[in-house]
Amino acid sequence: MEELVKHFLPEGILDYFVVVKVENKEQLTIHLDEKNIPPKLDVDNKIISKGFYEPITIQDFPIRRKACYLIFRRRKWMDEFTGNIVNNNWRLTAKGTRMTKELASFLKGNH
Repeated sequence: MEELVKHFLPEGILDYFVVVKVENKEQLTIHLDEKNIPPKLDVDNKIISKGFYEPITIQDFPIRRKACYLIFRRRKWMDEFTGNIVNNNWRLTAKGTRMTKELASFLKGNH
């Protein structure tokens, strides 16, 4: 399934996320979970997985006249030394939107 779905996703997204579910109802919804790749810290503190943040929904290009939404679950980790929650800072949306960068660029006519 992932081999087919990757052609409908923003380029490079599967480097950091894995497809966990695809729903094809009134709209196409693709659920993605962040891979377990802890963020790089400036120091060599131990990082402990602490699950996921609440999912975020991003609108992408329609597919076959159906709205398409990508639902991302981003991971969070705790720095065992400081107790701080840390995460990877993936840029998933165009600034100020809930759309993929590609869709926002297309709608603005910057393609």
